[in-house]
Amino acid sequence: MSADISIHRRALLQVGFAGACGLAIRRVGAQEKVADKPRGQPTLFRIACMTLPYSQYPLERALTGLKSAGYRHVAWGTTHKETGESRGVPVMAADAPPAKAKELGQRCRDLGLDPLMMFSGIYPEDPKGVEVLTRRIEQAAAAGIPQVLTFGHTSGDNRKLWVERFKQLGPVARDHEVLLVVKQHGETGQVTGEIVREVNDEGIKVNYDAGNVMDYTKGKVNPLDDIQTCAELIRSFCIKDHRMFPVNQDCGPGLGEIDHYRLLANVAFTGRQMPLCCENISAPAIRATTREEVDSLARRAREFLETVIQGLHA
Repeated sequence: MSADISIHRRALLQVGFAGACGLAIRRVGAQEKVADKPRGQPTLFRIACMTLPYSQYPLERALTGLKSAGYRHVAWGTTHKETGESRGVPVMAADAPPAKAKELGQRCRDLGLDPLMMFSGIYPEDPKGVEVLTRRIEQAAAAGIPQVLTFGHTSGDNRKLWVERFKQLGPVARDHEVLLVVKQHGETGQVTGEIVREVNDEGIKVNYDAGNVMDYTKGKVNPLDDIQTCAELIRSFCIKDHRMFPVNQDCGPGLGEIDHYRLLANVAFTGRQMPLCCENISAPAIRATTREEVDSLARRAREFLETVIQGLHA
């Protein structure tokens, strides 16, 4: 092992320890409401990592890296640098036949990775939104993937358009036994929750991205408060932390300012299966420059979430 990599890894461990020891946003009063709720059956959290952190490497290396990092679940998205290609190659092209998605799903399972979610790669307000999201639902069904993720922009007339299109897509999703989940991408969980309630279809639910809420609102909206406006609608998470110092940057869980114990406590006893898909696993101000460093960050994120879940269910 080189001295540089050794120092790099020690730095990651030190930052991870600091994150686990309390680099967190705290709104105790709001969280007391969560603690007061009667407990149901524990949520069956399924910790996955997206292939996204490995976007600079081939998809096969992403899958084998996640397996070596101890994952049993994976999420697809979005592109990877493949040998001989000058541009990123989609994990699954929007126009790919369902049979190709089925083949990749089996390839993942052969490696010991159960796919839980796939990026749609299109905004709901896009002119081809309904067409592409329908194809994504068909691909997911063929691959045995339970959720398709979408996000976009709700400003102006888009919010009304989202409701109209989700009402079209809800029955399609239910017919294929797939859930279409929408996350925050500039708006808050309160807004996505209001949209999903208006759609009122069991095929359309909320995915929560606490890092995006903190990032896009520049820390003005506390995810620990915001999540309570839509908690009963959440069926999965894009796991991403965020911190404002020493850099304003998204990062891996436990390395930012969001308290994941308090965050996940809102959905810790639903009795449902719930994917926790790590979208960002990076360390603040430290760039991973090798595949092995990405593997290490992926492993750290998984272990952190496992510790949080164990504590919440103790």
